[in-house]
Amino acid sequence: MYKRMTKCSFLILSFISLWIVSVEVGFSQESTNDVIEKARQSYDQGKFQETVDSLQPFLKKTPVSAGVTRLHILALARLGEVPDALDAYESMVKSSQREDEGLLRQMAIASILPRRTDMREQIRGAAYTALKEIDSEEVVPYLEDGLTDGSGMLRALVAETLGKRKTGQRSTKFRNALKDGAGLVRAAVLIGLGRSGDAAVTTLVEKSLQDEQALVQIAAARALYGLGHKEHWTRIKEGAKSREGYERGAAIRAFGELGDKRAIPILEKTARDKQPSIRAAALTSLGKLTNSETLPTIKSAVFDRIPAVRSVATLSLGYFEQHEVLATLKRALVDTNPGVKAAAIASLLRVGAPFSVVENAVHQLLQDTNPAIRSGTAKALGNGKGQKVIGILTIILNDPLPRPRIAAVRSLGRIEERSLLPILKRTLRDSDAAVRVTAAAALVRLLDAKIGT
Repeated sequence: MYKRMTKCSFLILSFISLWIVSVEVGFSQESTNDVIEKARQSYDQGKFQETVDSLQPFLKKTPVSAGVTRLHILALARLGEVPDALDAYESMVKSSQREDEGLLRQMAIASILPRRTDMREQIRGAAYTALKEIDSEEVVPYLEDGLTDGSGMLRALVAETLGKRKTGQRSTKFRNALKDGAGLVRAAVLIGLGRSGDAAVTTLVEKSLQDEQALVQIAAARALYGLGHKEHWTRIKEGAKSREGYERGAAIRAFGELGDKRAIPILEKTARDKQPSIRAAALTSLGKLTNSETLPTIKSAVFDRIPAVRSVATLSLGYFEQHEVLATLKRALVDTNPGVKAAAIASLLRVGAPFSVVENAVHQLLQDTNPAIRSGTAKALGNGKGQKVIGILTIILNDPLPRPRIAAVRSLGRIEERSLLPILKRTLRDSDAAVRVTAAAALVRLLDAKIGT
């Protein structure tokens, strides 16, 4: 009898223990899910510090839920704590023995976003430029926020970027920017609407033909021409004869974008204008038209007395075939002005010349004490490919000043090489915020090129 009771008591106690454990596990699981859901809601509401704080207890458990890890990494990135976010990501990679490229991409974009509200215009500019480098419609909502930035130049940059994206062109905020107080912004919006091909915006654009600024009127005529209203060519042609510099420059630049061969005689004449900035604008447009009959005019400008004009002419030659421009570009490569040399490097690489042709000039320019020259050289290298180019750009990432590092990492982002992934991840830890956001954009470009998004 005693043995039966003992056995029975044991069974009852075992059942009670199992029930308590199951209740505790169920309660714990329910509590975990509840907290994670609240953390996710906090993240969606922009309460990123609250998200991080609420997830901390779960990060000490083993194993850590994948959902917790991802949310924690993204929240850290949105707080601007990029090194910490990267540490958490690398820890996850070490544990799983594989990269999570989707998460890495999300983290990179998230790390750019907090810099849009930085007190320093330079950093905000770097953030919006980084978003500009990402060729994806998903960044359009983040760009739209820039239309209310306090800097007219940054609003113009954002408007120009939105105007090149289909989603941006349809954006109500983008179209409302036609009321912006800065003429450059209104002009950028109009040019974007002209690219849209949407006939429904014609009436909206036509109103700007009467804008108080001639710059905006030219942009409206350019947009209408692009929408199929070719009669507005006359307004652009008149603008090219204007004595007002902004209007004239806008009209000359429009010629290059519209691709109408009627502009060639006007541009060739303007390329000899007494004003250097007008000559440079004309040479830029002639390059974009890529018509062989304009080559003599562009080549002669490589000998212009003003270095800035020589640089523009040299860059314009990069749009032509190698056999047409190789000799002239080699001549520009030994120009006394470092800016012209950098332009020659860019164009030679763009037309497919071997790196050996520019190698000596590259090393020479990178020894220049002027950071603008080192930066321009890094930018020029973005037109090249191959391990030598990558190696030199990687060295520039160690430059003591941010400007050359920014140019180098942006150029690396234009080279689709798998080997760049660890280099770009490492640059996310750079001491300068502008370098970090540029590296984030470069990383997204690389991942998008690889995974085909």
